Amino acid sequence: MDSVSRQQSPRTPGDPLRRRPAQRRSARRVERMLDACAELLDEGGYDALTTTRVAERAGVAIGSVYQFFPDKRALSQALTKRNVERFAARVGRRFMTEEFAGWWDAVDAIIDEYVEMHRTVPGFRSLHFREVFDLNLLESVADTNMVIAGRLRELLLAEFGIADSEELDRAMLVAVEAGDAVLKLAFRHDPDGDPEFVAEAKRLIRGYLSGQLQAARRTAGRTDATAGA
Repeated sequence: MDSVSRQQSPRTPGDPLRRRPAQRRSARRVERMLDACAELLDEGGYDALTTTRVAERAGVAIGSVYQFFPDKRALSQALTKRNVERFAARVGRRFMTEEFAGWWDAVDAIIDEYVEMHRTVPGFRSLHFREVFDLNLLESVADTNMVIAGRLRELLLAEFGIADSEELDRAMLVAVEAGDAVLKLAFRHDPDGDPEFVAEAKRLIRGYLSGQLQAARRTAGRTDATAGA
């Protein structure tokens, strides 16, 4: 077995990496590549991103980049995947350590984490708050919204006694997609996110979900009354 085979694990389906690094040194090198990709995206955008520039910024040989990533699209997809995982971890920590008076506070907490990552995490805003620059990244962007919707859904089910249903799943996705569109406006002309648009995103999601949850409760009440008749 050669050195490359010893340092890598087989690629899993849907993974932008050609192969997964198996050794710590290789994993650190991949992280440096993703860090470099994030910095370059923020500096010049996707059009100016190249694998050569990533290699130079990360301090690795261009062959090391191609060992793990076939092209810049794969690099961007891997960076998006890392951002989604970090976002999910941050939201998860807040849910574990904080008490929310109501689901509306959970909505605010999720949006606050999303906004904070756009402000502070390199590459996060470049991959989300702009026009989608690569149709192949649409799935990654959608994954981010799915994470947000999933976290909020889990909280409503576990903490606030909301009944599970297909309608709830649909309401979560609609709320998150609508809120995401407003948050894009917040960052379009303000690198820190216009606070008024951020507040509007929170108000939009709260108002929409309030109506949906009230309708769900009325439906559940009618169902209970029918069952008891």
